[in-house]
Amino acid sequence: MADRPVLLDLFCGGGGCAVGYHRAGFDVIGVDVVRQPEYPFRFVLADALTYPLDGFDAVHASPPCKRHTALAALDRARPHLFDPHPDCLGPTLARLAGLAVPWVVENVPGAPLPGAVTYCGSAFGLAVRRHRLFASSVELAAPACNHAAQGRPLGVYGTGGAWARTAPGGGGVKVSGADAARALGVDWTVRQATLSQMIPPAYTEHIGRQVLAALGLVLDRG
Repeated sequence: MADRPVLLDLFCGGGGCAVGYHRAGFDVIGVDVVRQPEYPFRFVLADALTYPLDGFDAVHASPPCKRHTALAALDRARPHLFDPHPDCLGPTLARLAGLAVPWVVENVPGAPLPGAVTYCGSAFGLAVRRHRLFASSVELAAPACNHAAQGRPLGVYGTGGAWARTAPGGGGVKVSGADAARALGVDWTVRQATLSQMIPPAYTEHIGRQVLAALGLVLDRG
């Protein structure tokens, strides 16, 4: 098929979600208010909350999630340690609700995402767990966690370093650089600040195939 459907990737970050959707069969355009020099596809520097949504075959959004993370209590107690984020999730869901094309929203466990399913790296043979919620206008089916087969997970956090931790979400032993990229299934960057926020592409490749099915498309993913 010569013309691939085009997906809009809002709050695109370093491109983890984008690469997964591209592998599934989409062309991808990313939008972020922060420059993303490592983003592997066409990038637009713009506000994701106001960027036009028309003309796309599907829309994905990963609004900032600090308000809903496990660190939120620490954030409120010691605000000087973190950059504050407004609530972008609510406005994003409100914008997407009226779309005629499929949409997907990603966020962290604990975020108010009705009908969301949980994706885990262990289900894809990855060394990270990195649980994330995905809600969609399309019914999604996520593979089950496989923590037992994974063993002690690796964690990709912060700016690097070799300290270890065990977090409630399966933080495991912290890795950085090339080790972190391999743990996430990423092959286009080893920058820790980017990887620490990255969604494993395996998640959205799996989701992208379901979105394509909802669109009635079966594409060559080569």
